[in-house]
Amino acid sequence: MKLKGLRWWVIGLIALATIINYIDRQTLNVLWPEIANDLYPDKSNDERKEIYSYISIIFVFSYAFGQAIFGKIFDWIGTRLGFGLSIGVWSIATALHALANSFAVFALFRSLLGIAEAGNWPGAAKANGEWFPTKERAFAQGLFNSGAAIGGIISIPLIATLSVFFSWQYIFILVGLVGLLWLLPWFFIVKSSPKSHPWLTEEEKQYILSGQLNEQKDETSDKNYSSEEESLLGQKESWGVILASAMIDPIWWLFVFWIPIYLNEVYGMDVKSIGLYGWVPYVGAMLGAWFGGILAQNRLKIGWSIDKTRKLVITLGCVIMLPALLAMSNPGGPTQAVLIMAVILFGFQTAIGNIQTLPSDIYHGKTVGTLAGYSGMAAKLTAAGLTYLVPWLTSGGNYTPAFIIGAALAILTVLSVWVLIPKIKLLSQTN
Repeated sequence: MKLKGLRWWVIGLIALATIINYIDRQTLNVLWPEIANDLYPDKSNDERKEIYSYISIIFVFSYAFGQAIFGKIFDWIGTRLGFGLSIGVWSIATALHALANSFAVFALFRSLLGIAEAGNWPGAAKANGEWFPTKERAFAQGLFNSGAAIGGIISIPLIATLSVFFSWQYIFILVGLVGLLWLLPWFFIVKSSPKSHPWLTEEEKQYILSGQLNEQKDETSDKNYSSEEESLLGQKESWGVILASAMIDPIWWLFVFWIPIYLNEVYGMDVKSIGLYGWVPYVGAMLGAWFGGILAQNRLKIGWSIDKTRKLVITLGCVIMLPALLAMSNPGGPTQAVLIMAVILFGFQTAIGNIQTLPSDIYHGKTVGTLAGYSGMAAKLTAAGLTYLVPWLTSGGNYTPAFIIGAALAILTVLSVWVLIPKIKLLSQTN
């Protein structure tokens, strides 16, 4: 049996996994006002926000180290088994949240969730490098990244609706089961890599492999091109990727963690009202993921270099974010606030898809997953730092300082790429 366009089935399943990923992680964020009232009735609003911040920081730290761990795991066991391990463990961890009755138990299950969910990103970067030619990678990455946005769009109203019919404990169990069901089509369709997949047509196989400009065909080059940390981290271009990820990622997590809390604190919304407003910013994110991927693919098709294309799209995304982040200091009513957030997340997703393709633009083979894991770890560490600061920065409900920091990070992202990666191209160890 041959399946035409098999690479799109693969990236489609990964995008679906990402949707599930975001539903799972957003469940706590949306339900927190209800959970906090249940578990901490005697705490003040700022005290509850601080507890939520600590739980979120534990998640992000676990997520950070999980990216480095799973970068190695995907390099060792491949994308098929790597994704199975990642989503299987995170789905079980989500369901276990139903047993949480204290900060310590929430922290334990949140940590397990963070480690396992982290595999989605280095795994997607590696699968993108395996299944797509260079000219299609940004578009494929955009489709994958749109899964995060679609997950945000779906999760907030979905969880708010479920809260009408179920307790918060049952909601965690239900969303955890969805991820386990995803394993069935994944193992059925993704039987191996493109080089040996029995369902891949010869035409598509040649299209994928011949278009992978970073694929080295002789074993000698593989021996001379090590993925060892000292070799990888000795290149300034590697640090350009790592720092760009570290600078831009906290902007995303600022909204992922705090949109429901922001709407609750600033506009007095309950869980059901958050469900009416909280999904809007993710529409901007979804459109940005598509726009960034399509724009990059279009530029490459008309003959632009990878260097010129990636830098244009990354810079454009950050330029879009900058004024919108500053505008959040005085957004007006809730409708204006979520629309401005949508612009911010549009710019973020425009840029991030092209940042995430940089490991496979600059390196090849096992190095791609390793660098993707390290850059993901750095990104989550900086996101944890900002998350830690948010309760202090936003004391009394004033979120302006947090948004100003976000604007500064957008500028630093552009500088990281332009200064540390003079030309985006395949590197050799001798560079």
